[in-house]
Amino acid sequence: MAEVGRCPVGGTVTPRQILRGGLTGRLHAVHVVAGLDPDYGGRSGVPNLCEALAAVGAETTLLSVAEQKGGQCDAHDHGYRDRRFAWDYACIPVLRRLRSSQALSNALRDACLTADVIHNHGLWLMPNVRAAWAAAAGRKSLVISTHGMLAPAALAFSHLKKRAFWALLQGRAVRSAACIIATCEQEYEEIRSLGVTNPVAIIPLGIDLPEVPAQLPDPPVERVVLSLGRIHPKKGLSTLVHAWAKVEVLHPRWRLRIVGPPEAGHDNELRALVMALGLAHVFVEGPISADAKTTAYREADLFVLSTLNENFGLTVGEALAAGTPVISTKGAPWSGLEREGCGWWIDHGVEPLAAALAHAMVSPREALKAMGDKGRQWMARDFSWDCVAHDMLSVYLWLARDAPPPPTIRFG
Repeated sequence: MAEVGRCPVGGTVTPRQILRGGLTGRLHAVHVVAGLDPDYGGRSGVPNLCEALAAVGAETTLLSVAEQKGGQCDAHDHGYRDRRFAWDYACIPVLRRLRSSQALSNALRDACLTADVIHNHGLWLMPNVRAAWAAAAGRKSLVISTHGMLAPAALAFSHLKKRAFWALLQGRAVRSAACIIATCEQEYEEIRSLGVTNPVAIIPLGIDLPEVPAQLPDPPVERVVLSLGRIHPKKGLSTLVHAWAKVEVLHPRWRLRIVGPPEAGHDNELRALVMALGLAHVFVEGPISADAKTTAYREADLFVLSTLNENFGLTVGEALAAGTPVISTKGAPWSGLEREGCGWWIDHGVEPLAAALAHAMVSPREALKAMGDKGRQWMARDFSWDCVAHDMLSVYLWLARDAPPPPTIRFG
């Protein structure tokens, strides 16, 4: 599997120079996401992208559906306009799940009067389809970020519903896009495998780089392996628990934390597995706040992503940005872990994961910290939001202002 894309170097003229040179005027990009909760695309960093685009000179508007009734807003807190709208049909479960919002549709229609680009994030919900309808009606360029939702593992869940939705609405919306955004080579190949022939730009997600405290507390005697993210069968967490069972007795000072929002009762399945295997140092926990996540990354000696399939694997980048080395399966496109000297990129299965854990857990704290420092430097160099924003703006300028196609674009 190819790794996540490195930040490419563009041509001799940057998007910022084009904008400041007065050749184009200020470009207006309207972003659409069904919701800012993780279930609807919020985990994909859409607000971060909007803020970064505003910082490099684009006028940016974010339209989304409010997470709860009465949660509408219209704010300008981070350099871009953030508008959230009430959803319709609250008493009709099927339509409510599709996140339909007539207010958002009206805002999209109005936004098309001034927008240069409509950028939709995610699939399978009505705001994602209506973004395509609005772009077509307003004759605006449509950009779609699929955020891994066309991966085989993602399509396997609710397969029949997605197949019907694709045939009725979503397929036509995707094919109407002027450009599709993939976060890595793997996602690009997944898009092409479905027969989608649109131009595709490969632009990774940006990674926030948390500040390092001036004074760090003395490390505890107990050592920690952290797995953080959705507690879902596709994350390979049962494999992680079985691998841990092979190393726990040899490392009594280490514990495994599995942290995140549970789905389909998988947290209870893991707890039952832990009990059946007689493990004393595995803790299956619930979701935690953003601040607590940063602390958890920083306090861990090692981060593990045991996933079956990820188009990007944002938690890997977040862990590295916090200075924590990573073990990732080849289900996520992070081969650079070994090239950059900040982790292990391993095959699927209990044995490879147990071997990687055993190797890492005998390493001195200083060695693991040195690996984490290399990872943080990598994130700062290749995954900053400024870099991502410039790459995205280059795509917009190509579509809306006849700029040359940027090097991120693949035409076939």
